[in-house]
Amino acid sequence: MHATFIFCQSEMLIISLVFDLRLAEFEKQLSERLVSSVDFISAIAEDLVTAGGKRLRPKLAFLTADLLSVKDTDALNVAVAVELLHSASLLHDDLIDDSETRRGREAAFKRYGNIVSVMSGDFMLAKVLGVLAETNNPAFTTLMSDSASQICEGEVLQFQAASLETHSLETYYTIIEGKTAALFAAAIEGVAILAGVETKKRQALSDFAWSYGRAFQMRDDYLDLLGDEETLGKPIGGDLKEGKATFAVLKLFDFSSEARDIVMRHAANDDDINRMLELIKEYKTDDLARAQISLEVEKAISALDIFPDSIAKSQLQKLAHDELERVK
Repeated sequence: MHATFIFCQSEMLIISLVFDLRLAEFEKQLSERLVSSVDFISAIAEDLVTAGGKRLRPKLAFLTADLLSVKDTDALNVAVAVELLHSASLLHDDLIDDSETRRGREAAFKRYGNIVSVMSGDFMLAKVLGVLAETNNPAFTTLMSDSASQICEGEVLQFQAASLETHSLETYYTIIEGKTAALFAAAIEGVAILAGVETKKRQALSDFAWSYGRAFQMRDDYLDLLGDEETLGKPIGGDLKEGKATFAVLKLFDFSSEARDIVMRHAANDDDINRMLELIKEYKTDDLARAQISLEVEKAISALDIFPDSIAKSQLQKLAHDELERVK
């Protein structure tokens, strides 16, 4: 790693305060976009807003604005549009995955039913169109359209691979790009588009976003199987039980037919998850997964070399670097 992340205490305090103000304005704008006269839609929207989450995509948009020294209004429009799209996808994903909870609360479709949950997600997608109309920027509209398409394709491909048993590394990368990296790219590159930055810088930001997004999702997948249950707050092996094959497992296919069998039966046997862990440790594919995450992190950090040193640049690079720290 060639990036350093050193901030003095006063700088961190100022950064934190500024971000709190920006995120407060973001939350206000998001809430206003989600106002509805229909009580069920309002309740679902309020749950999503108040539950909050990490708000990583808005943070990426604001850091990009700082990196490019452009106005916050561009970042705010991008942050709201991307978060609306993200929230819509969460409502649909929970239904597809039959998830019991979302951010510590009962999933919307469990509480209100499938129709209400799906249509509330569509309501949010309609609100994305409103933001795009107001920005009146064809390139940003195209970017958001591409992101929405990739999200859908990634989700369907994941289901298709599990159903037809067509797992491969190529398929896996397409899935994680659709699930995560596409929205990271929309949040980051969207700001560059609205700010009208030069093509070279826009491409650098896009490269950062895609590499960081892949590292982020690969880290999440790694911990789903190789993490600590107490830290995660949920049982490990959830992906296996859904018939999903993530990086360490896919690499294991090269050495063990038993690993493939476990995935194909969705880890239905009592000892399947423990056995998969034994195989991963035996063939050291966890090391391969960490090495691949490290490679994506390196690519993300290097992508920003084109930009002069700044607090925003260091913070973006640190976000990527932290993905590697979480799997050590």
